[in-house]
Amino acid sequence: MSTEKTKYSDSELVEFKELIQRKLKEAHEDYGLLLGSLSHNDDHGTDDTGRTFNMMEDGSETLSREEVAQLAARQEKFIQSLNAALVRIENKTYGICRVTGKLIQKERLMLVPHATMSIAAKNAQGR
Repeated sequence: MSTEKTKYSDSELVEFKELIQRKLKEAHEDYGLLLGSLSHNDDHGTDDTGRTFNMMEDGSETLSREEVAQLAARQEKFIQSLNAALVRIENKTYGICRVTGKLIQKERLMLVPHATMSIAAKNAQGR
């Protein structure tokens, strides 16, 4: 009778924690850059150009600022997900699918360390 593994070992959890902390550091750096670009009102030297060109520049800048704001929001959500994964590691519930209750494949967690569902559960949800 094979015994199916129901949780990751402490050493595996340490490995995941280190991975998540690295990703969290990178995510915070990226988030800081995004916020920095949102807070700077860069003037691209269009003050002395015609009004029509300025209007086109303003529209382009607005679109670009909206895109940056969306990226910043996504990055913030990613950071929250990584922090939640660290909590699950501390609780020793990390890597357990919230739908099936089974262990999420290690390969998946290495690629998506904040995953809370197995591939099978994620695919079933999409139907």
